[in-house]
Amino acid sequence: MTTYELTTNLKKFGRHIQAIRHAKKMSLKDVSYNCSLGDGRISEIEQGQRNITFSTILELAKGLETTPAKLMDY
Repeated sequence: MTTYELTTNLKKFGRHIQAIRHAKKMSLKDVSYNCSLGDGRISEIEQGQRNITFSTILELAKGLETTPAKLMDY
């Protein structure tokens, strides 16, 4: 995968995460409260600035009260 492809996918994934959060009418603080991720880190993920690990996907799913599969369906 090229750097361009990675960057494009990170941004697309981030927009998807943000769309899920907005659809649930949750703030960054709400998501952060439900999991072990800080709101600043969640914001960086939504902006496509972080290449995250599987454990972070699990935490995001917990914070957004959804499944990891739904997060990955971007």
